[in-house]
Amino acid sequence: MGTQDPGNMGTGVPASEQISCVKEDPQVYCPEETVGTKDVQVTDCKSPEDNRPQKETGCCNPEDSGQLMASYEGKAMGYQVPPFGWRICLAHEFTEKRKPFQANNVSLRNMIKHIGMGLRYLQWWYRKTQVEKKTPFIDMINSVPLRQIYGCPLGGIGGGTITRGWRGQFCRWQLNPGMYQHRTVIADQFTVCLRREGQTVYQQVLSLERPSVLRSWNWGLCGYFAFYHALYPRAWTVYQLPGQDVTLTCRQITPILPHDYQDSSLPVGVFVWDVENEGDEALDVSIMFSMRNGLGGGDDAPGGLWNEPFCLEHGGETVQGLLLHHPTLPNPYTMAVAARVTADTTVTHITAFDPDSTGQQVWQDLLQDGQLDSPAGQSTPTQKGVGIAGAVCVSSKLRPRGQCRLEFSLAWDMPRILFGAKGQVHYRRYTRFFGQDGDAAPALSHYALCRYAEWEERISAWQSPVLDDRSLPAWYKSALFNELYFLADGGTVWLEVREDSLPEELGRNMCHLCPTLRDYGRFGYLEGQEYRMYNTYDVHFYASFALIMLWPKLELSLQYDMALATLREDLTRRQYLMSGVMAPVKRRNVIPHDIGDPDDEPWLRVNAYLIHDTADWKDLNLKFVLQVYRDYYLTGDQNFLKDMWPVCLVRDAHAVTSVPGAVMESEMKFDKDHDGLIENGGYADQTYDGWVTTGPSAYCGGLWLAAVAVMVQMAALCGAQDIQDKFSSILHRGQEAYERLLWNGRYYNYDSSSQPQSRSVMSDQCAGQWFLKACGLGEGETEVFPTPHVVRALQTIFELNVQAFAGGAMGAVNGMQPHGVPDKSSVQSDEVWVGVVYGLAATMIQEGLTWEGFQTAEGCYRTVWERLGLAFQTPEAYCQQRVFRSLAYMRPLSIWAMQLALQQQQHKKASRPKVEQGTGLRTGPMFGPKEAMANVSPE
Repeated sequence: MGTQDPGNMGTGVPASEQISCVKEDPQVYCPEETVGTKDVQVTDCKSPEDNRPQKETGCCNPEDSGQLMASYEGKAMGYQVPPFGWRICLAHEFTEKRKPFQANNVSLRNMIKHIGMGLRYLQWWYRKTQVEKKTPFIDMINSVPLRQIYGCPLGGIGGGTITRGWRGQFCRWQLNPGMYQHRTVIADQFTVCLRREGQTVYQQVLSLERPSVLRSWNWGLCGYFAFYHALYPRAWTVYQLPGQDVTLTCRQITPILPHDYQDSSLPVGVFVWDVENEGDEALDVSIMFSMRNGLGGGDDAPGGLWNEPFCLEHGGETVQGLLLHHPTLPNPYTMAVAARVTADTTVTHITAFDPDSTGQQVWQDLLQDGQLDSPAGQSTPTQKGVGIAGAVCVSSKLRPRGQCRLEFSLAWDMPRILFGAKGQVHYRRYTRFFGQDGDAAPALSHYALCRYAEWEERISAWQSPVLDDRSLPAWYKSALFNELYFLADGGTVWLEVREDSLPEELGRNMCHLCPTLRDYGRFGYLEGQEYRMYNTYDVHFYASFALIMLWPKLELSLQYDMALATLREDLTRRQYLMSGVMAPVKRRNVIPHDIGDPDDEPWLRVNAYLIHDTADWKDLNLKFVLQVYRDYYLTGDQNFLKDMWPVCLVRDAHAVTSVPGAVMESEMKFDKDHDGLIENGGYADQTYDGWVTTGPSAYCGGLWLAAVAVMVQMAALCGAQDIQDKFSSILHRGQEAYERLLWNGRYYNYDSSSQPQSRSVMSDQCAGQWFLKACGLGEGETEVFPTPHVVRALQTIFELNVQAFAGGAMGAVNGMQPHGVPDKSSVQSDEVWVGVVYGLAATMIQEGLTWEGFQTAEGCYRTVWERLGLAFQTPEAYCQQRVFRSLAYMRPLSIWAMQLALQQQQHKKASRPKVEQGTGLRTGPMFGPKEAMANVSPE
């Protein structure tokens, strides 16, 4: 609209009734708010800079959206948009433009340390990309660039995801398992058409884009009159159409339902449009949903794509739409764009149009009468290099001051998948309920449109206890739910498991392995969208709180898979990039780093990570033992503990005697001086894989003592008195050594070496205590670390790592020297790791430092979501200035540990475990060592 020729724009609105919205860019046009719809004045919107509050980022009221909504000039608050969540005006521009971490961000000192690793990586990268024609599991050469555009992803867990950005663009795609395409597909849009007295008065693509294709469409929506609000798994976009007295509220719903192992797996999303007519005239409203078949890239190039209309009536409900068939190998799929037919709506469609053309035909079709022509029959399959798109339109009448609802769904059916090696065929979880034949898209669409109201009721029942809690700050309510996006959008797969694919010989030792995997499937999610490894275990240690609290059976399934991988070996030798040493891929009785690369064959070939030989890492085995006990504690699943006990303890999976072995035996060799405390090996041998640790250390030593304490509890539960006595002795000696070697009166030293960084204040030094408290241990008779020492260490971390870093507004830096300067001895010590900060905040809450915990975590949320524009791509790390690292990362799911700590506080006086309806979480003191499970030791 605006000053351009209306014939070229195709609006059909006389020039005298068009309005320009000229801001900094004179080519962006939109209507300004007016009283009526006839004699509209031409007025320029004032610059948002004029009314933007001058407020330092990170210092705003927790109940305030701050800078993100400063440019919003509309008055509409939308239809039933909740008060809590992440809210941003569509016209907002993030002023800080950071870059991904690159080699030139490494200090000269650290670069010299890693020059060998760098050269070996370049050789490996060249071979991988140029010879094997594969994408590296970590691409340090081509990091994903900053795009401050992402919103809530569509799609349940494990069926692939499609992300719709906060400005309305469909811009991130994960249909092939674990592999991402960051591409905005211009044809994928919603368009509104308003008609009064039989004439179209307004037709607008609801997008801020101004592309070079589909130029006949009316682009350039004025973002100053629209905002986006996210509270995962739902999102709302509110569009005020000034001059039209109409407000549109688009509600996006995905079935992410705690403790639901059916609907949560569905590859669907629903868009509900609530249209409010605030004027005194009746009008007709149409919403058109256009969608390209494919993404317009190489996957589409071979051609053979085709669309067809469908109509499905079942149970008195009718759904109409289009099927977009995309038969490209190796993973063909069908997309369904559909709408619900009601007594008050009319559904029409256009089967095919060229998304790379001007789009004149489809635009004029809609403009003429607010509907599409609805041709019958399927389209002709595309030729090589030719694109195809389709559109579905829903129309309804609006009374003066009235309201109507228009409902769309987007579903995709890719039932059969091959990973990058094109080896084994896998079927996604949802095929259990909708079939494996690739014809489920209509049924998925129908099911979603008929069930979404129930989904929303369940989502509200789950979220309301948190949202209604006035003691919790608004930012936390947003962070807690919005960070859950990664459980679906972390390259996640949820697969059916054929029983004949499981090793029979393990059945005697893990009796419930087969039933668990058969009933609940196999779950995998990436370490990060840029760090492409499934179920990276040292990081899952932090992220796992979300799974065990919301989908505990998936956490148990993952643990069974990890146990299987632990008992296997792969003696294929390869060179490790950091050391240059040749060593096996996987050794028996050690926890694997990860379960594999989706571009290879995960579960079959584990340990895609080849920077270090993780067989000698000090934290992986310990984290397995700690998670096993925590998972038992929070679920009360005695069968699970019985199955995991031999993996933790017995050297041979076929042995019938309980002698120290497996993961704990592998770990004991690191206690070289037999003082009850393990030593690190003088390299980065734990999750901080760029931060060297030597000798006894706060982090790994603390995890070791916590794991030993947990073994004492498990031995008691399993009636193994000899094992209980053995680990009690180790624990007593280890506690004395830990305090003597590392406690300095204010905190635990980073390590006990003679290096300058040995006295650094590590923000993660209390990780062992964190997990013990999460397991109902760590105090009273089960105290491992003296409570006064823990509290003093946390206070020191808050004083130095939090408040003395970036003005206290960016969370906790990993390492801080005792005189208040960040530790720059490594490439990771001066980073902030978001997931570690959330875990630290949980630890503070556990120890009664609740205010400090929230202050610490708030810095991360404000930095990521409000300052850096990294919503729905929370990175692993950022520095105080300039850079971030590894977008869309697993570890920040640890924010659910904060929720566990809060709930345990609330239920501390409970004497028996109980299940909360909202989370399924067991809270309060749980099974004691003599309770409920007096004799579950293996036969």
